[in-house]
Amino acid sequence: MTTRLKEKYQKEVIPALMSEYGYKSVMQVPRLEKVVINIGLGEATQQTHALEAAEKDLAAITGQHAVITRAKRSIAGFKVRQGMPVGMMVTLRGARMNDFLDKLVNITLPRIRDFQGMPRNSFDGRGNYTLGLVDQTIFPEIEYDKVDKVRGLEISIVNTACTNEEGQRLLELLGMPFSRD
Repeated sequence: MTTRLKEKYQKEVIPALMSEYGYKSVMQVPRLEKVVINIGLGEATQQTHALEAAEKDLAAITGQHAVITRAKRSIAGFKVRQGMPVGMMVTLRGARMNDFLDKLVNITLPRIRDFQGMPRNSFDGRGNYTLGLVDQTIFPEIEYDKVDKVRGLEISIVNTACTNEEGQRLLELLGMPFSRD
């Protein structure tokens, strides 16, 4: 079973990138490795039900069980001790990753009010892209009436590109709507 995004990558993106950057082999062409979705839960130190609600939302969005992230060290100013739960994350690979990205680009991002495109300055220097969303209710799987609190989430798209330019071009060809600045 191949997904729409995988077919687009094989039929359109690989030939375009090979001609643009002069790659000699198909194996040199940048490809997606994984997508990591992360929710930070500072309130989880006082409210244990926040973890359950965030886990339910992440499972609905990704179709995969979330993992609790814990504090690496104690920070007295934030009332956080080492080992306390401070967030949830999910790592997607393969078909689930392709389905999630397809849904993100074609369904979820256009639902953002006054959407002008994603910023181009969120690359890490090696072609990986991270975008932050303020509201989890833009995903169609989340029922607005059942949300206890609006939480932001961070989506990191990791690929094999060597530079930001290559990573940006890969995501553009896959359909990521970047702003025109």
